[in-house]
Order: sequence, then structure tokens, then C-alpha cells
Amino acid sequence: MVKEIERHGIPVVHICTIIPISKTVGANRIIPAVSIPYPLGNPTLNPDDEYKLRYDLVMKSLKALETEIEEQTVF
Repeated sequence: MVKEIERHGIPVVHICTIIPISKTVGANRIIPAVSIPYPLGNPTLNPDDEYKLRYDLVMKSLKALETEIEEQTVF
């Protein structure tokens, strides 16, 4: 789906836990996630630290959207 959305000129960030799979499916902007069971969080963290973790992932993703790329890039 990532490739289809980008084919229409809309940049996409793929947040994932297994980078090689993202590369195989053709994602261009790849953000490593936290872990397979909790890709966008960590239940062992206290609420403030987990909020910061999620906030940082979103900010990294927004920065990746702004970045011009020529090939698949892991941020």
C-alpha cells in the first residue's frame, strides 16, 4: 500500500519493527519501531517516558516526510 500511495505523489513514512520487510515491500521512508508486540510504545515505561517515546517517533516521522530522498532511507 505504501508504494501505491507514493505513486500518487503523497509521501509516506513506514514505521516498522522489521526493516528488511519494509525494504522488500518498497517503502521509501522507514522509521524503526520499538518492538514487534508494541511498535509505538513500551508498556514497561512510566506514562511520561512512554509519551516522550511516542512523541519522538512522531517527530522523527514528520521530519522524514519533509526530507527529499532518492532511494530507500532508514531514519
